[in-house]
Amino acid sequence: MEARLKTSIRVTALIRRCDLAAIGVAVTARGDPDAGAMLVKLCGRDTRAMVLSQTRSPGGTLGWMRATGAVPVAEAEADAYVARQRQRDPDLWVIEIETAAPETVLDDEIIA
Repeated sequence: MEARLKTSIRVTALIRRCDLAAIGVAVTARGDPDAGAMLVKLCGRDTRAMVLSQTRSPGGTLGWMRATGAVPVAEAEADAYVARQRQRDPDLWVIEIETAAPETVLDDEIIA
């Protein structure tokens, strides 16, 4: 079995990485500190946003899926997606990052 970091540690590391890059970041929903899943809402300079959801690749490595589609959507649509997911999973973490370029703060691959 693969050892996994607690979600709270992954969130703290993501916040620190954003802080070091002078990118705005906020935790808008706290989930289970040990095993909660994460959603990352990326907000660009316009009124568009993209939501990334944690997933595993077919090989088992951690990655991200473009949950709201390949192109940014209206921020209200992204917020509605996040709200639906929080209703299904109250242990879900939601992190908002003020960047349209996820590769600047995320190490894991964007799978789809």
